[in-house]
Amino acid sequence: MPDLPPSPNPRAPRPAGFDFTFHMRRLCEDIVERLPELSHVDIGRVAISFSQTRRASTYGLHATVRPLRLAGGSTEVIRRGRRWILQRLVNRQGREILYIVNFYLPRFLNLSFRDKLNTVIHELWHISPRFDGDLRRFRGRCYAHGGSRKRFEASIQRLADKYLGLHPPDEVLGFLHYDFGGLVARYGRVFGQRVRPPKMIPVDPSVRPSRAPPSGHSGSA
Repeated sequence: MPDLPPSPNPRAPRPAGFDFTFHMRRLCEDIVERLPELSHVDIGRVAISFSQTRRASTYGLHATVRPLRLAGGSTEVIRRGRRWILQRLVNRQGREILYIVNFYLPRFLNLSFRDKLNTVIHELWHISPRFDGDLRRFRGRCYAHGGSRKRFEASIQRLADKYLGLHPPDEVLGFLHYDFGGLVARYGRVFGQRVRPPKMIPVDPSVRPSRAPPSGHSGSA
């Protein structure tokens, strides 16, 4: 296995351990920089998050991408005759976040190296080519993956092959070679950023806000 990089900014005071979301963000930045098919993705407006699972088994959700706009990039919707708007999520630089990519740990990290890479590219591929806060939508009822899930997964495999053929550096990609236990053994713990999705807010302030966020794509088991 390749050597893993130290935690970012080693001179700055940081919690001890492996910062998963920092390293995942750096990997996503490298992927969209190297693959023209994903060049529309502005990682600066994508929040990278994680959720903890009760079991370490690889069965279940591995990752999800949540759009922070409604269909077509809309910020509002009419439900039962009432207008609702979606809260904005803004990062520390004041830029609006349009997507949340969430990884389920330790489940995601316990996949094989190739399955982890495919999962990352899979979720980035679901981001709309217009980068308008909506998902990439295929024609027909199966808008997320198109008419053939097998053909969709084959396209993800080709993108992963292409990315690996461009020889990304181990310091960016290397952590995917380790499972959750391996990272804990080396760093003591795995931590990262957790991002709560925004709420739907009724225009009428007397109505209690809905915690139901816009629907997103869930990674397959």
